[in-house]
Amino acid sequence: MTESPRPAEFLPLPPVTFHILVALAGADRHGYAVIQEVAERTGGAVVLSAGTLYRSIHRMLEQGLISEPKSRPTPADDDERRRYYRLTPLGLNVLRAETLRLDDQVRMARATGLIPRRT
Repeated sequence: MTESPRPAEFLPLPPVTFHILVALAGADRHGYAVIQEVAERTGGAVVLSAGTLYRSIHRMLEQGLISEPKSRPTPADDDERRRYYRLTPLGLNVLRAETLRLDDQVRMARATGLIPRRT
């Protein structure tokens, strides 16, 4: 019997992977919607190219972090050419583990006085 991978085995996540997983945490999205969500969440600081997005998506599908849902939006809200993606339970656990890891790093940096504490 093959053991499921542990979230820590994926850490640290590449920044692009982190942003894509965060974009999928709220809802199933198609590729272009992921690009838009990442750009919006980062205030335009991160703009994913289609090539970068789909290479990352392909890798995350193979790793089991995301999947393609069987259900689709209603035909009026859908374009049959779109492929939708969603977080898997493993993907959600990896995203949570990475978020906690990053939070710990920021906490340590704040403790040194490097960055001010938020009020």
